[in-house]
Amino acid sequence: MRHLLLLTAASLVLSTLGTCANAHVVLSEPKAIAGSYYKATLRVGHGCNGSSTHSLVVQVPAGFQGAKPQPKFGWTVATRKAKLATPYNSHGKTVTDDVVELRWTATSKESALPDDQFDEFSFMGRLPEKADPMWVKILQTCEVGQNDWSDIPASGTSTRGLKSPAALLDVQPAPAHEHHH
Repeated sequence: MRHLLLLTAASLVLSTLGTCANAHVVLSEPKAIAGSYYKATLRVGHGCNGSSTHSLVVQVPAGFQGAKPQPKFGWTVATRKAKLATPYNSHGKTVTDDVVELRWTATSKESALPDDQFDEFSFMGRLPEKADPMWVKILQTCEVGQNDWSDIPASGTSTRGLKSPAALLDVQPAPAHEHHH
């Protein structure tokens, strides 16, 4: 039994290392509960073919409400709002426009993220009440080149075979409330 546990642990470590070599921009917490407030943390594992990352532009998924970016030392943060196809209610007010794009830009060459390092970029907001997968599209611009992490499967949630997959957030149903007597 102990031998089996060691083999399983070794297999997990090796599979994780293999994934890092092919790293995409991923969410550090890829599951969340519908209707909850959620902090999305995007993990950027590399630059563009050896070149440093200078900016990250995130398309906020439809239904993600009130997106607020986390400031990052050495980077400027900007947001873009647009009219919503489906307004929502927040604290008794009808929201007709909301943040649809977040942008982090390095303030200098020294602040850029080197290809051989990783970093995280975070934002928060409220998830929709409906439990459905959400895809976060990211444009990573480097000193030379860019990575457009926006590929979405035609159906389902498997990113196998996609060259530049968007980050997947698995929005799950809220647990049924249990009554204890």
